[in-house]
Amino acid sequence: MALSKVSVCCEVKDTFRTEVTASHNFIIDQPKAGGGSDEGPNPLEVFLSSLGGCICAIGRIIAIQKKMDVRSIKCQVEGDIDKSVLMGKSTDNRAGFTEIRTFVNIDADMTQKEKEEYLEEIEARCPIADNILNLSTIKPVVVSAEEVAAKN
Repeated sequence: MALSKVSVCCEVKDTFRTEVTASHNFIIDQPKAGGGSDEGPNPLEVFLSSLGGCICAIGRIIAIQKKMDVRSIKCQVEGDIDKSVLMGKSTDNRAGFTEIRTFVNIDADMTQKEKEEYLEEIEARCPIADNILNLSTIKPVVVSAEEVAAKN
């Protein structure tokens, strides 16, 4: 098994504005009503968009590999979450999404059954969906600023 490392760096200072250093840098923030500056999507939106983006990308990879004429893939993602847990007001439920739904429109000359089979293959090959469906080890480690800088 050949493993590849994917790495990003996130830094927040005195506001909710989180600077993400990745192949394309971006900002994660909170809406003004939540104390942020509304300079970017919030972490929950980034998480859900990762799933939608992965479904679209894997769908395009499969279409290229199989020489399928797929004009477009549009994926709407929504999830249900109890925000009282993340706000520290409750410990009765999970902190994460209790259900995530994807609504995928495939613009291609395919039957409904072919589209369903295509979407099944997309889901089976999507690393983000896999990480939602299956447990991955998360290893939190406290390091110095110098050690973080050395990783970038």
